[in-house]
Amino acid sequence: MDTNYSENNQLVLVGKVTSDKRFSHEIYGEKFYIFDLSVPRLSGNADIIPITISERLLIEEGLEIGKNVIIEGQFRSYNSYENERNKLVLTVFAKEIKFANEEDEEFKPSKENVSNEVTLTGYICKKPIYRKTPFGREIADLLLAVNRAYNKSDYIPCIAWGRNARFCENVPVGTEVRIVGRVQSRQYEKKYEDGSSEIKVAYEVSIASLEVIDQAGNTSEVEELQENKEAI
Repeated sequence: MDTNYSENNQLVLVGKVTSDKRFSHEIYGEKFYIFDLSVPRLSGNADIIPITISERLLIEEGLEIGKNVIIEGQFRSYNSYENERNKLVLTVFAKEIKFANEEDEEFKPSKENVSNEVTLTGYICKKPIYRKTPFGREIADLLLAVNRAYNKSDYIPCIAWGRNARFCENVPVGTEVRIVGRVQSRQYEKKYEDGSSEIKVAYEVSIASLEVIDQAGNTSEVEELQENKEAI
């Protein structure tokens, strides 16, 4: 069966550049850079998302802080070895970039104008963890393996809410699912054995809808969450 891997992982972000680009890596003479993109939520908050981009996409127009851009690409992961431990690093890989003015309607966030949407098709590769927050909100943490070309996979942390969270608690490892959601950034405090702590940032997909795909390729939608200020 032929697989179109580009359809397994699709993403669109609309936001504002908030950092200078910094060198990331080079492959076959092609340089890649990383910059930070501020993506607004309807609640008035914003997610700060790292974007990896090829120098080839920046030939016609430079990347400046404050510029408004639309990014089309994929949410990817790779392993970074540091402090004798492997660390899962997440980034948005840009395949297209469009520059525009702030007055353009497509840069004004609204329920009709989605500024942050990612669609992933992959496999549950770790038993989902169901929990409740101190305020009683139901949450399930998932790790999704999304196939990429050349026998590679991206491992994407996802978070489900409410009824979706209760459903995901019992989804077997290896189940193929399709999710639609948004990329979010979240600060947390990392505590170390010596008593010190550090503020870090985690990136994940907040799930808006989830479908289970059976072996015949059919889908069965679990639920589409109602948007609210906490989830947007």
